[in-house]
Amino acid sequence: MTRSSTLEVINEDYIITAKAKGLSKRQVLWRHAVRNAMIPIITVIGLQFGGMLGGSAVTEKVFNISGIGSYIVDKQFIPDIPSIMGGVVYTAITISLINVIIDVLYAFFDPRIRTKMKQY
Repeated sequence: MTRSSTLEVINEDYIITAKAKGLSKRQVLWRHAVRNAMIPIITVIGLQFGGMLGGSAVTEKVFNISGIGSYIVDKQFIPDIPSIMGGVVYTAITISLINVIIDVLYAFFDPRIRTKMKQY
């Protein structure tokens, strides 16, 4: 993912401009290419975290591990609504916090987003 995203960014105009200014290949790659290529990578990491949290119930049941996922699944068989709601709310809050962290990382890696945030 990192490689394909970087290769996609390398042909942009600002990369060619940085090379024309006389920056070394390493500086162009790290300061300009990888920094702008990190945006889709961060997005995929955030989406994968939500998928991992959702798949934890299956993994915990298969390997007989006690965790929040198997707890929610066990409570579904005996209708314990408050326990199920607590587990779902915990999962939703965790995913929301991860999304907030991802949004902050966007501003850290992309100066255009940082400038828009300062306007508000």
